[in-house]
Amino acid sequence: MTLFDKREQGFEAKFAHDEELRFKVMARCNKLLGNWAAAQLGLSGEAAAVYANGLVTANLESQTTDETLRKVSKDLSAKGISEQDVAQKLKEFLHIALEQIEGAGR
Repeated sequence: MTLFDKREQGFEAKFAHDEELRFKVMARCNKLLGNWAAAQLGLSGEAAAVYANGLVTANLESQTTDETLRKVSKDLSAKGISEQDVAQKLKEFLHIALEQIEGAGR
């Protein structure tokens, strides 16, 4: 195996690792956002879990962060929570999710 082949394998492995990390972080972030949104909506127990899990599984079907933000913002608009507030929470949960996932890998 040549040095070029080894470097190519290394880049492919890093890409796969980064994509897996991104997937896990987004799933965790959506779960955190879903739990927060469910609480804002007055949901608890099974209803809250269904709502939060719905955000996670919807993301598996190629939902983007913008789509998640729009969905949650629409759901919370009747409660007087703005899209900017939801975006701020999404940003906070993204950082928390990254810390949790990276911390679990140590």
